[in-house]
Amino acid sequence: MVLSLACSPASLKKLSKNLKQSPTFSQHHTGFALYDLAEQKMVFEQNADRYFTPASNTKLLTFYASLKTIGDSIPAIRYVVRGDSLIFWGTGDPSFLHPDLPKSNVYDFLKNRKEKLYFSADNFKGNALGEGWSWDDYNDYYSAEISPLPLYGNIVKFSGGPDSQLITKPKFFSDKTYNWSNSDKNYIVKREQHSNLFAIPSLPPKPNFEQEVPYKTSPEYTITLLNDTLKKEVTLVNLALPDNAKTVYSLPSDSLYKRMLFVSDNMIAEHLMMVVSGILGKELDVAKGIEKSLAKNMNDVPDKLKWIDGSGLSRYNLFTPRSLVKLLQNLHAEVKQERLFKLLPAAGVSGTLKSLVGTTDEPFIFAKSGSLGGVYALSGYLITKKGKVLIFSVVNNNFMKPTSEIRNEVGDLLRDLHLEY
Repeated sequence: MVLSLACSPASLKKLSKNLKQSPTFSQHHTGFALYDLAEQKMVFEQNADRYFTPASNTKLLTFYASLKTIGDSIPAIRYVVRGDSLIFWGTGDPSFLHPDLPKSNVYDFLKNRKEKLYFSADNFKGNALGEGWSWDDYNDYYSAEISPLPLYGNIVKFSGGPDSQLITKPKFFSDKTYNWSNSDKNYIVKREQHSNLFAIPSLPPKPNFEQEVPYKTSPEYTITLLNDTLKKEVTLVNLALPDNAKTVYSLPSDSLYKRMLFVSDNMIAEHLMMVVSGILGKELDVAKGIEKSLAKNMNDVPDKLKWIDGSGLSRYNLFTPRSLVKLLQNLHAEVKQERLFKLLPAAGVSGTLKSLVGTTDEPFIFAKSGSLGGVYALSGYLITKKGKVLIFSVVNNNFMKPTSEIRNEVGDLLRDLHLEY
């Protein structure tokens, strides 16, 4: 165990003691880095130079890369007009017809154009699923596929309706279902792995039933959905994106950042890195976006980042706590604190941190959590009772205990720092 105290106030001694003696942390690997913004120095480190799987703390890198690359609004489509034809390309923008985001103007733009519409996916060079993702998560909402022009969040929403009817949105998929016998009491929709056929139980759904299932994407399926949605013909072509293509913008960037960080939206995270790749180069490829962002904006972190995907679903990601702290330093230096804290979940109040460190006072932790099996990470900003702002990153790997136990213990450590530092 590598542990150091840059100074020795009682709160840091207590933190060190709790980490050493807590039975919660006794059988797994924990890294902790704590930085005092006012003092501009690291004040506590335990295994801060060791590499950990960060889970959705990866989204902090996606957030920073997006802030450094994308402007105030998200580029939605690129297009050119040639005679009576309008040819358009996706940018990776995830907001088009997304059920949980405000309406963008892309629908009206395409719907109202008089030209014949042609869609090209030639600029998409990536893969539908990320490197290191679990193959058997394909049916889960958090594994929505990656595509150049996402529609409806690349998700089908199933819900229980009146008279025990199953409601399917978008409605296009309602005739892509078939009944199957299910003795389990749980009502679960299961998509066939390699097609857009959805098996539904023969028993009726309960009125409160809700499930989101990714659909399988392809350029052909994109135009099929566009034809159905726009009620006009869209033809698939294979044309390179020209340098003189114009851009249609959709939503304010902060609306996507906030949803990505608040609910840890993997689909938005992956597609933001696609948008980044399209701005830094012509190709839409998450890996290329990461490569260019690392070289351009993240060469000052203390330890090399093994950054694989935009969301943190990949277990190949490896970061050190002190590198996450450095990234958070850079974020705080470049984004006004008021805006930054509004985009991050507040412990005890909002998003994925609503159940952490419940308090009746003002929230004092603004951070991003991350979890996979055996992984719990939390990195962000802590405001002490004295008004100091601390940057922290605590990452736990390879534990067998329930994640809730790890989360509660981390919350207790941070509450002590808030009260005593």
